[in-house]
Amino acid sequence: MKMKMKKCKSCFKYTLQDICPHCGGEVGVIFPAKYSPEDKYGKYRRILKKQMLKKE
Repeated sequence: MKMKMKKCKSCFKYTLQDICPHCGGEVGVIFPAKYSPEDKYGKYRRILKKQMLKKE
């Protein structure tokens, strides 16, 4: 069983549960995706980054 630390998206408290025990909100994994030289979505991430920079 893998224990992954999670963080609540509404109250920002850390937990190991699938639902926040403090507020009942949605939680998400706090660790970034594993690096891979065969990045399937790198092209799309770079396009999105360029679009975000143009908006600023």
